[in-house]
Amino acid sequence: MGRFKHIEEPKSGSPITVKADGSLAIPDDPIIPFIEGDGTGRDIWRAAVRVFDAAVAKTFGGKKKIHWFEIYAGEKCVNESKGDEYYGGWISDDTFEAIKAYRVAIKGPLTTPVGGGIRSLNVTLRQVLDLYTCFRPVYWIKGVPSPVRRPELMDVVIFRENTEDVYAGIEFKQGSEQAKRLISLLNDEICPSAPHTKSKKIRADSGIGIKPISTLGSRRLIRMAIEHALRHPPRDGRPSSVTLMHKGNIMKFTEGFFRDMGYQEAAENFRDKTVSERESWILGNKEADASLTAEANARMIEPGFDHLSPADRAAIVAEVEAALALWPTHGDGKWKKLVMIKDRIADSIFQQVLTRPDEYHVIASPNLNGDYISDACAAQVGGLGMAPGANMADGICLAEATHGTAPKYADKDVINPGSVILSGVIMFEYMGQGWEKVGHSIREAIGKTIDQGRVTYDIHRLMVAEGRKDAVKVKCSEFANAIIENL
Repeated sequence: MGRFKHIEEPKSGSPITVKADGSLAIPDDPIIPFIEGDGTGRDIWRAAVRVFDAAVAKTFGGKKKIHWFEIYAGEKCVNESKGDEYYGGWISDDTFEAIKAYRVAIKGPLTTPVGGGIRSLNVTLRQVLDLYTCFRPVYWIKGVPSPVRRPELMDVVIFRENTEDVYAGIEFKQGSEQAKRLISLLNDEICPSAPHTKSKKIRADSGIGIKPISTLGSRRLIRMAIEHALRHPPRDGRPSSVTLMHKGNIMKFTEGFFRDMGYQEAAENFRDKTVSERESWILGNKEADASLTAEANARMIEPGFDHLSPADRAAIVAEVEAALALWPTHGDGKWKKLVMIKDRIADSIFQQVLTRPDEYHVIASPNLNGDYISDACAAQVGGLGMAPGANMADGICLAEATHGTAPKYADKDVINPGSVILSGVIMFEYMGQGWEKVGHSIREAIGKTIDQGRVTYDIHRLMVAEGRKDAVKVKCSEFANAIIENL
């Protein structure tokens, strides 16, 4: 049985390993663990794996091959007794160990057990493996019906923090002893002693949740987002940027802190490769008028400058002087070729991704905001059936379908497998070293298939509503067949 309790390792294939410099070493015969998924997961995995194998064979002329290694979570884990008692049988320690050992894996949708115990299998995987980034690229594939007039403008990559914020799961039920104790502590001791909360009281009949946002959690996520923006500039030539999405105007010490950590990470570790939005204003003002004083520049970037206190005015002038000190590396328009770091309030970004989505390239966000904005963007380009995703850490990638299990459609061969197939594209691009060509070929084949009007029911009904008469509704397996034909 080797290192695992419930499963046997593949007898063929080689593991993906990590080199001394932290990069992956990808063999020609990599072992890749997979979780089939619950409900419709069975249908979409059967379709997706055929596409993956065909694309690998086509791309490499049969010289490379994936050796699939099934690992367990969800209903299949319980039904086949592959799980551990600690997790109620819903997931196995073997699953965590296999993903850590083999570095790259993929999964279908998983059910969330009802009642006590594990809150979410997906959240459990992320937290136990410390998969701190939820990676969600959102882009339009030609031919997919959309509720917006110019869906091609949507091409954004969302980096959602995966381990803290409200998803840390620190909650206490209304009326519980823990909730009562915490409310008493806050009302009687903590709030009265803090200037910003001394007049606030929490109602005694409240449920309580805690929202932690840390330096480590924020900076490592934002670091990965900036690195992605540097490696992958927008395909259409738009300026490269990282937008820090937050609600820091209200939650100043959590989401506002996340924003501050973003600017700090960029300034300390990517100084020669990034420029903040305010720095760009300052540099641009100086480029337009070389005689501009630091105080005049400060007055241009800060509304109400003359009404600020002397100390606050001095701070803005100091900010201007610090930005102008970057002139040798950032001045004379050089900043325009760098990655811009900017921030936007969460509620405003929701309307902006509808009205001017082309202003966004990479978005970095705490967990809950990232959850919302990912699906809001996906709705513009075909919905969750066409939305790929992955959970990542340093040297680990777990690609995943982003939708639910839809059990009433299970085993009916009707569900769109696009989400898990496009998540496979992320997986191949993450592997690199030539394997990204597999992902590119799959993406092109899906585009050609949709352009031909050979689509599953969810896309078909939208095409019909738009008046496309040549659209043909196909089964899940038939959609995979069409993609393979178009490779």
